[in-house]
Amino acid sequence: MTAAAAMVREEAFAFGCEGQTLLGILHHPAAAGGAAQAARTGVVVIVGGPQYRAGSHRQFVHLARALAAAGHPVLRFDVRGMGDSSGALHDFEQITPDIGAAIDALVERVPGVRNVALWGLCDGASAALLYVHERADPRVVGVSIANPWVRSERLQAQTRVKHYYRDRLRSADFWRKLLRGGIGLAAARDLGRAMRAMAGPTPAPTTADAPVHYTVRMAHAARALGPGLQIILSGRDYTAREFEEHVRADPLWQSALGRQDQSWDSLPETDHTFSSAAARQEVAILTRKWLDRSTERRA
Repeated sequence: MTAAAAMVREEAFAFGCEGQTLLGILHHPAAAGGAAQAARTGVVVIVGGPQYRAGSHRQFVHLARALAAAGHPVLRFDVRGMGDSSGALHDFEQITPDIGAAIDALVERVPGVRNVALWGLCDGASAALLYVHERADPRVVGVSIANPWVRSERLQAQTRVKHYYRDRLRSADFWRKLLRGGIGLAAARDLGRAMRAMAGPTPAPTTADAPVHYTVRMAHAARALGPGLQIILSGRDYTAREFEEHVRADPLWQSALGRQDQSWDSLPETDHTFSSAAARQEVAILTRKWLDRSTERRA
């Protein structure tokens, strides 16, 4: 732990959200750590999947401490129904109120904060973009999305065939197992199911009465953020590959991510949750640099 990280003060507190109580951990920057400009930009970490505020391998603890050591107040919290927060668990498309309550709590707890950046992993990243689309909150000046969730059955099958079976079909060992039966035969059946899913019916077009699909809302938010968007993708992660495939096939996403001033970082040796110490450190460095560029733009 660096000297600056050791000086970070961590505070547990509760705040409200639609009649429920959420538990958050606020990381206060060291008094001498970071510039005053950095201290005006707080960060709210949005946990993805069935995880509480620490995250897999305590990744969000490490990230929050690293960003606070650089001068940014950071809040990580449990959404309703998760960890130490009360209420029923909500789907990622339904936690906009939780994110809004966390932003309110951060700004109230640290009066010097003027701007807020959201940082999310997996469906937490998707939820961050959905918040931007639904609230258009002027306090949110940036969103960092790591391995964002855009999954559909067809996309999952397409990604599995392209990034898993393509390599297996080139393997002599696969064909030997196939000829002997057993595992290779089971894999062949799995490949057949994936191919059928890829060739499945095209989803019905959105009508005036139907809700807009969450990936479309995410794309609109990404386009609105412009240079305020950071994308971090792991090299060893199917969720990241699915996102890449989705962007490649969707003109709306291509338009949203076509700017030269957006930050797109690929980490070829990392897994979905950045489980190694080196991966966690790299993510923290990339996020800190992105925040530095964001504060410089607003200076």
